[in-house]
Amino acid sequence: MRTLIVDDEPIARNVLRDELAAIDDVVIVGEAENGQQALSQILALEPDLVFLDLQMPAMGGLDVIANLKGGHLPIVVIVTAYDEYAIKAFEAGAIDYLLKPISAGRLQKTLDRARALCGKSRAIAENIAEITNAAGDKTLSNVGIRKIVGRRGDEYLLLDFEEVLAFQADGEVVWIITAKDRVIATQPLHVIQSKLQNTPFQRVHRNALVNVNHVRKFNPMSSQRWLLTLSNGEELLVSKRQAHAVRRLLHW
Repeated sequence: MRTLIVDDEPIARNVLRDELAAIDDVVIVGEAENGQQALSQILALEPDLVFLDLQMPAMGGLDVIANLKGGHLPIVVIVTAYDEYAIKAFEAGAIDYLLKPISAGRLQKTLDRARALCGKSRAIAENIAEITNAAGDKTLSNVGIRKIVGRRGDEYLLLDFEEVLAFQADGEVVWIITAKDRVIATQPLHVIQSKLQNTPFQRVHRNALVNVNHVRKFNPMSSQRWLLTLSNGEELLVSKRQAHAVRRLLHW
């Protein structure tokens, strides 16, 4: 596994590098001492695995993860010295964490988990989204969910929920509609809706969820049908059953 170590403390990087050097299937391809370097090296080196310090000046580990978008997505392991809320959030999630000082046994368990994920692009993308969403209002947003996973061909993308205009089901496929693109969601519409509680997303039809912040027009077509226009000009039907709830959210 091609591995990148990110930590602002040189001693911490050295200790982890020495531990990893003794493991046959781990190759250290780079080190970074801050979040900006980490993002640049993830893009340039395409590591399989990143050990990411949580507390760093200017851009911490969670901010690095929040800025990952798509293309090559590495397995991310958070490293922390004392951040209790992060430990609790990640302990229940699919992405692992390591508490400093790192024991050899704990490191081995983490590597076993990483090996199981290696090469599984969808699982990696969903894990990164999970760790970002677990952090929720303690980082860049006061809304619990912040990342949504989409697929374009063989590539998995991490979308900020604010850039998603709507979700639209077409048979078994759920499309994620953005300002300029459509990508395929990795989960059914009802699962997506359950995760978008307390966000601006509103069910407008049995086959559609809409971000009300991107609604530009809401016009009646008949006594039974309404037409909703999104900020990108795309139009969606609103069922009579959902029209009242949509108007209420739009303060109309």
